[in-house]
Amino acid sequence: MRYIPHTDADRQAMLEALNIDSVDALFSDIPEAARLHRPLRLFEPLSEMELQQQFFRLAAKNLSVDQAVSFLGGGFYDRFIPAAIAQLVERGEFLTAYTPYQPELSQGTLAAIFEFQTMIAGLSGMYAAQASMYDGASAVGEAAFLALAHTRRPVIVMSSTLLPDSQQVVRTYVSARHGEVLTVSSVQELEQVLASRPVAGVIWQYPDVWGHVQSLPRAVELAHQYGALAVVSSDPVALALLRPPGEFGADVVVGEGQPLGNHLNYGGPAFGYFAVTEALVRKMPGRLVGQTLDHQGRRGFVLTLQAREQHIRREKATSNICSNHSLNALQATIYMALLGPAGLREVASLSVNKAHYLARRLEEAGLSRMGSEEPFLYEFAVKVPGSVAQLNQHLLSKGILGGYDMGRWSDQWEGYWQLAVTEKRTKGEMDMLVNEVKRWMSR
Repeated sequence: MRYIPHTDADRQAMLEALNIDSVDALFSDIPEAARLHRPLRLFEPLSEMELQQQFFRLAAKNLSVDQAVSFLGGGFYDRFIPAAIAQLVERGEFLTAYTPYQPELSQGTLAAIFEFQTMIAGLSGMYAAQASMYDGASAVGEAAFLALAHTRRPVIVMSSTLLPDSQQVVRTYVSARHGEVLTVSSVQELEQVLASRPVAGVIWQYPDVWGHVQSLPRAVELAHQYGALAVVSSDPVALALLRPPGEFGADVVVGEGQPLGNHLNYGGPAFGYFAVTEALVRKMPGRLVGQTLDHQGRRGFVLTLQAREQHIRREKATSNICSNHSLNALQATIYMALLGPAGLREVASLSVNKAHYLARRLEEAGLSRMGSEEPFLYEFAVKVPGSVAQLNQHLLSKGILGGYDMGRWSDQWEGYWQLAVTEKRTKGEMDMLVNEVKRWMSR
């Protein structure tokens, strides 16, 4: 039975209030070419059992990292997720309502978010972190907003080696504020731009899209020298080994949290993290969970410093972000608690050792690594003699998800193949990849 609560008279009254003639007018901004102009092709009504079977058949058309060996990276990684996470995340203490507005009913959720904030602040070397963003790319965009509002300057400068999806989001966000986005390819070029333009913030990737980890300290120093905020986007697992951006003087540290105990899930949902210095706590978007004492002196947790439009006047809000992915952040919290600092370092170290083994094997096979003198962790790019897409297609036929075709990100990167190696990859899997690459090259 269809549930349509509004009568024809109700709909007509709403149309008159909107001063339009038909419901179709509500969609006038959608180009004709993007409209379907026909009903959706859905299968007939099915029983519960038949529906399950149908979805199983549809799911079988996808290839997951449980069925193939994955060397894909670029911000999202195939890492091992302990079985305990799925069990713990379903405990009743965490299954509270959508948003923990009533602290007396949401202590489990609030306590978990507080622990998440504490762990992220420690990893990033920052004063405070908030309760999570939608994803890593939107966290970078929100950091650009913060820089524009804090400095009251109109220009954001990004490194060309910032993850491409983050670059796109920053451009979209900043254009809505009538700002300008510039891209630089080196710290020398960055200094030239800073000396000539009113720059609000400098955004740097650490490690960058090539996997390299140099140049960040100088970029932060230059940003501060010219009065701009230094924003750093980092993979949180990498921070288990690298010197935290906060120790370099970063003002904002953001990133994608998926590698912390979250599945890839065909691209999402993921979550972003956002950490700042003490001076910027009140400029931070979203919400902050704080620790307090109740009237009996017992420790408790509450939402505090809620600088979004739903809580304060719009003109004073730092952002209009209206939610967060707290369930994903909870999984990350459990993951970090299960592993501890030593365990997270071991995950990162295993990935580094395996990546360097694979890089050597590929170089021995005749592939040159981009920036061969640059230090890298567990992600790197090599130049492929031919079509990267064709190489990946060959590997897929062998049950291997090859690296990312960087030419899809930029024409300047045509022919470069970005590979990521996690703790899950075995020596046998890496040797198999190298052997198949050799076979394809000698075709």
